[in-house]
Amino acid sequence: MASTDQEPHASAVRPRSYQDESYLHGFLGTVGDLQKAGVLQDVILEVEGRRFPCHRLVLSAASPYFRAMFTSDMAESRQKAVVLQGLDAGMIGEILSYIYSGNLHVSPDKVQPLYQAADLLQLDYVRDTCSSYMAKNVERSTCVDLYKFVDVFSVDTVRKVCLQHIAKYFTEVASSEEFYSLSVNQLTEIISHDELDVKEETTVWEAVVRWVQHSREDRLHHLPSILLHIRSNFLTSDDTAAILEHPLVMENPGSSEVIRNAVQKGNSDPKPRLGMTMEMALLINTCTDLTTDDLLFMNPREGKNISCKYSPEKLRPVIAMTVTSDNNMYLMTEDSESNDQLSMLKYNHAGNEWEHAGMSSVSRLLGPDDYWSCDTKNLVEVDQVLYYLSMGGRRGSESQLVYLTKYDRDTDQWQQCSQLQIDECETYCAALSCGSHIYYLTTFEVHRYDPSQDRWCSRSPLTNIMDVCTAVAMGTEIFCTDVEFSQTIVYSTESDSWQELQGSPIPGNLDVHADDVPRLFVLANQLHILFKVYNYVEEEFSVDTQILVYDRSADAWGDLKCTLPGDTFVPRGSMCSVAHMYLPYLGA
Repeated sequence: MASTDQEPHASAVRPRSYQDESYLHGFLGTVGDLQKAGVLQDVILEVEGRRFPCHRLVLSAASPYFRAMFTSDMAESRQKAVVLQGLDAGMIGEILSYIYSGNLHVSPDKVQPLYQAADLLQLDYVRDTCSSYMAKNVERSTCVDLYKFVDVFSVDTVRKVCLQHIAKYFTEVASSEEFYSLSVNQLTEIISHDELDVKEETTVWEAVVRWVQHSREDRLHHLPSILLHIRSNFLTSDDTAAILEHPLVMENPGSSEVIRNAVQKGNSDPKPRLGMTMEMALLINTCTDLTTDDLLFMNPREGKNISCKYSPEKLRPVIAMTVTSDNNMYLMTEDSESNDQLSMLKYNHAGNEWEHAGMSSVSRLLGPDDYWSCDTKNLVEVDQVLYYLSMGGRRGSESQLVYLTKYDRDTDQWQQCSQLQIDECETYCAALSCGSHIYYLTTFEVHRYDPSQDRWCSRSPLTNIMDVCTAVAMGTEIFCTDVEFSQTIVYSTESDSWQELQGSPIPGNLDVHADDVPRLFVLANQLHILFKVYNYVEEEFSVDTQILVYDRSADAWGDLKCTLPGDTFVPRGSMCSVAHMYLPYLGA
């Protein structure tokens, strides 16, 4: 009887690729050993009189600069010794150590020349590592020098951080020798910054005077162009008169003309400096269901409560709101012509008025016809781009969907982004931006959206908290709490981990108001929470608003004991929006 065993058909055996991990990890080690032993070296790099024997193949593999040098018709491709100009010998030693080992050592005294060498040799990893190191180690005493360095090399990420430090410590750095060595373009960029921490515009003018006088003959002719960046809106008549009578201005007729024109026409950029403003949380009057005609700007730490009335025709029911990183305030409201469409309003600081933002409307219901939408809408910003989030789902489905759209300024259109599916039906949630990502938090899930990839991914879920309703970002951390303010927890976006904080200190005779859930916000870099409570006294109760501030070092909440004008003002969204307000614009 014939055997039933058969060899498998040849076509059924598929080829496979294998990767030797030990070879990959050991290859660089072997190359490093050859370098240490001085074996097979075929080229010598000469830098500042020092000689570095190397391997052409290794240098070419690591650096496009060396690859072009050794594989072209350049004379260096045939020379045994190659002289490199404009480089530091010590940095070449560090660079070669990296090329042969993969290890890179960065320190404050080495980072700039190391970056410069890596930039010339086109070593992306070294250059990017130095950039990241510089950005994380900007200090008050070094921010101006570092700003000048990264400006030359156009390292925009570090340059932005340096500008923030210079703006924050402007009064101090504007009197330093480093400040006087700025170029005219660097000076005008700095004094054009909205975030200068100055109480008066004359502080900026005085800094300009010192800069010009430091090299009067070379710089006086720049004064008219520099004065265009002085914000005359925030100069008193006495300030203007004093500037016009200053010897530098009188010596340069063009400067006088600039000042007079600016006073007469007003500055094209009326934004006050950051130091002239006060951080204020924005609350909306909910006393009617039809329109919102007044808003409350408050700073409980300073005891400031400013209520402003606006046109009720413009402020129809507010759906969502946000304050962007450049201090622009947006409200999303029902469209005046269609309740199915939402319009965007932008706050005019100088006019204390809400105006149409000049943006196309967006559909209230982002899903299909059988889609239902909950009341939770969110408006967030990432890298100057606005995103609108709406949660809902198909009727009869147990899961929910988060629909996300972003506004494209070039096309004036709202573009659909990736949807997020929530496995559990949720009543409460929170959406916010932190860094370059959007986070969406529910009771059982945490999701992160990456705009650069248009992709959602799951993160570590919340712990020991139910019905999360509010969250706010501070630095790289996200703080959140539940509807009863029973537990506050903090999430580290860097380590993807959670930590419990001290719970609510609400006395037993108070209950959190069920209709107005708590809202977190950040003022003066401190965590605050606003909530309403039922105050039970002898079988009667009243509704009071409480605002607490969190002391992290003591892990305790403290009562600010502030009083709000009435109990109809509430935040809108999953946090209480905070903006920098110029009090005179509010009539204060």
